[in-house]
Amino acid sequence: MRPDLLALASSLAAREERFALVTVVRREPPSSARVGDTAVVTEKGDYYGWVGGGCTRSTVLREALRAIAGGEPRLLSLSPDPAGARRPGVVALPMTCDSGGTVEIYIEPVPPVARLLLFGSSPVVRVLARIGRAVGYRIEVIDPDADQADFPEAERVLKEIAPDAVPRGAHVLVATMGERDLKTIEAVVTRAPAYLGVIASRTRFAQLRDALIARGVSRDALEGIAAPAGLDIGARTPEEIALSIMAQIVERRRRAAAETPQTGDSAPAGVAPREKTREAIDPVCGMAVTIAGARHHAGVRGLTYYFCCAGCRTKFLADPARYLAAGAEARGS
Repeated sequence: MRPDLLALASSLAAREERFALVTVVRREPPSSARVGDTAVVTEKGDYYGWVGGGCTRSTVLREALRAIAGGEPRLLSLSPDPAGARRPGVVALPMTCDSGGTVEIYIEPVPPVARLLLFGSSPVVRVLARIGRAVGYRIEVIDPDADQADFPEAERVLKEIAPDAVPRGAHVLVATMGERDLKTIEAVVTRAPAYLGVIASRTRFAQLRDALIARGVSRDALEGIAAPAGLDIGARTPEEIALSIMAQIVERRRRAAAETPQTGDSAPAGVAPREKTREAIDPVCGMAVTIAGARHHAGVRGLTYYFCCAGCRTKFLADPARYLAAGAEARGS
């Protein structure tokens, strides 16, 4: 990958922005793409790099946005005969470049690192920080008595909740052991965490729940809270309790991801829904074109038309009436 694309990918990851890495893995002449050509596509529709002619850009952009939204990689095959390229695990699409050829492109979505926020500094929290880091979560601890030296696995240790401390989709454990339970849960539950667990007995949490409702927190917001936190595995020691909590976090995360439809209009579990991907139909070749980031477009009779490549735009502008009439006939058939 080009150094500038590596730097861009690193910057996007540091800002916790979702993006996709796009790589050409196979080609058949006369495609202009080469094996190893790469691009980066952001969830906003920005496209950097090169994986073939401009005629493939719209298709790659559309499929990359779908991969980012669904959270699953995609393998594309762009060929003059997409029916013949169909096989399990491959998205077969037509090659619209005049030069022809076949190119296969692998799209890998890169989500932000999952966050695990731990409120408290009990022995359970200390063990969970180690387990969570080993599983691949970014660990943050919030407790006035916590010290960075006590949590070497943590990305940062805060004395109190910072404005950016609980992003949407974070996984949160409240283990303040009664001292700050009410204030902490109230601050966190309205920020739509992907998981919110509380270390408290059922009796204690029932009291907290009533108090939160009295303070204006909706009942619906409280329904998804896991209390007592963790799967019921008969855990007793801090190590066992931490293990049961991590298992519950993983179980809920994977179940929610499996239940999320893998389409371009769906958001992964724990992520705020994004605006629906808008598409237009190229009036020349009939390809679906993602409007966000589309490079080729033209205004005719007060309307904007989008094209998969410069060639289709040129043909359209040479005789707009021909293609608009053909489109009207197709809609009426």
